[in-house]
Amino acid sequence: MLEAIPAAGIPAEAVLIGPAILIGTGATAFLDLCAAIQHRLFGTVKPNYALVGRWLAHLPRGRFFHDAIAHSAPTRGERAIGWVAHYAIGIGFAAILLAIWGSEWTRNPALLPALIVGIGSVAAPFLLMQPGMGLGIAANHTANPNAARLRSLATHTIFGIGLYAAGSAARLIDL
Repeated sequence: MLEAIPAAGIPAEAVLIGPAILIGTGATAFLDLCAAIQHRLFGTVKPNYALVGRWLAHLPRGRFFHDAIAHSAPTRGERAIGWVAHYAIGIGFAAILLAIWGSEWTRNPALLPALIVGIGSVAAPFLLMQPGMGLGIAANHTANPNAARLRSLATHTIFGIGLYAAGSAARLIDL
């Protein structure tokens, strides 16, 4: 299934790329579905990935930190950049899951490793994105930091559940 292919000279790590793409995309789509349901049922604010795209588009220009990303100059294609980054990041965290737990996890997905990676992934917004976008470390410059932190933690927990669900679905199609 996901073993190295010695005759072809393909290492086991390379064989995990396809499952990482499938599982990361599935987990991110699961997260987006949950956000859409929460928006519809409870009126929660949808994530604005255009702002992520704006932040990323400013990086090559040498600007990592913004006072408030919403007030920074808009960039061409920021919405598309943000959405592509959103899915690429999800794939990256799926790759981390598979790099740590290996191909065995794809044969027998377990919830705990998926939750560890999902919840652990909250470090990225807390330590990189939020400070860079003007929200401070772990949203400490927001109007209600604890509420923002709880939302981030819940979102990344949902992503972890999505990793498990996507891994279980991928197992059913015998990757």
